[in-house]
Amino acid sequence: MPTVTPNTALILVDIQEGLDDPRMGKRNNPDAEANCLKLLATWRAAERPIVHIQHLSVEPNSPLRPEAPGAKLKAGFEPLESEPHFTKSVNCAFIGTELEDHLRANNIEQVVICGLTTNHCVSTTTRSAGNLGFNPILVGDATAAHERAGYDGTHYDADTIHAVALASLHNEFATVVNTAELV
Repeated sequence: MPTVTPNTALILVDIQEGLDDPRMGKRNNPDAEANCLKLLATWRAAERPIVHIQHLSVEPNSPLRPEAPGAKLKAGFEPLESEPHFTKSVNCAFIGTELEDHLRANNIEQVVICGLTTNHCVSTTTRSAGNLGFNPILVGDATAAHERAGYDGTHYDADTIHAVALASLHNEFATVVNTAELV
């Protein structure tokens, strides 16, 4: 496992009410948010940098539209005044935000990523963090996925989507670990 330094930033991605919307389908890992809260508490106690990301969708029927109740961050994930909070409208926390500038201005060379969902915004943000040189650590049990239909109609359950997304990222874009390895 990579060494976590005092200047390693925790990035919490899209831990929002709308991702519990039934339209999203069945979800795996009901402990994802509890594990994210453990990471958040650990980072706050150690006074390490924390960044909050919130998706504000421009899609007409999305539960994450800014005016929708689903856009709200889940209880316990509200940023403290000292913790940067970036909003985005695409699936990558680095696109259309000041996230990269913030990390570089604060000499952050490594990030730990958790949040929702594994195969969407978490994956895209992790890939970009890796490509930008931030040496990401992705916390596999602090993220979750929803079931999906493939292009050909094949059904993929949430556990499969989650596992394949993590396998696709590990040792190429990030190091995947579990919460217990970091707290």
